[in-house]
Amino acid sequence: MESQTSMAPVPGALPYFVAFSQLLGLTVVATTGAWLGLYRGGIAWASSLQFNVHPLCMVIGLVFLQGDALLVYRVFRNETKRTTKVLHGLLHVLAFVIALVGLVAVFDYHRKKGYPDLYSLHSWCGLLVFVLYFVQWLVGFSFFLFPGASFSLRSRYRSQHIFFGATIFLLTVGTALLGLKEALLFKLGTKYSTFEPEGVLGNVLGLLLVAFGLAVLYALTRNDWRRPAQEEERALSMDFKTLTEGDSPSSSQ
Repeated sequence: MESQTSMAPVPGALPYFVAFSQLLGLTVVATTGAWLGLYRGGIAWASSLQFNVHPLCMVIGLVFLQGDALLVYRVFRNETKRTTKVLHGLLHVLAFVIALVGLVAVFDYHRKKGYPDLYSLHSWCGLLVFVLYFVQWLVGFSFFLFPGASFSLRSRYRSQHIFFGATIFLLTVGTALLGLKEALLFKLGTKYSTFEPEGVLGNVLGLLLVAFGLAVLYALTRNDWRRPAQEEERALSMDFKTLTEGDSPSSSQ
């Protein structure tokens, strides 16, 4: 019983790095809002400003919140595995819903203006990311939150789930950079090369997106920052394995 209440030590640099990543993420969101407010007229649903809902929602949902969802297992090291899983899943749901609003906004805006859809590389990558994100969440829910999934399936899929999660996040940041560059070129044209203030701010936003993406990926790839397995998790896994498959699971993580 004592092992269940013991607290795993927190690596000394981890809290500072997580705080730094959150500062970066919030700066990305704030800079996106400043760009849309200063140079694109702000945000509104029932006007020509409806398009601006799209970049803001995508940055909040698929960049910032998705990044935070990936960091859950680094931040909440001593919470129960079930609590951490639920928080991880809820953050992904919130990110998906906000991104869906952004997706509806841009398609509805194009429909009202008579603009064509899905002709640019940004739109193709964006749709791919959105579909992959949804599929990733569905499969992750089925394997890790749905009680009917076997322990062996969870163990075999875990590495693929982590890989695809990081890959989709990378694709999201890349797609955001494509969209930002496209928006700047559409409005500024040849003025983009003259260091227009909007272009400079857009470039700063792009660098912030890259920095946040790298910060999240760095935290994910540090093995010594991984959430340690708890005795409670091992016991639950052993019991679940015994009940469903008649033997004991491997203790390796």
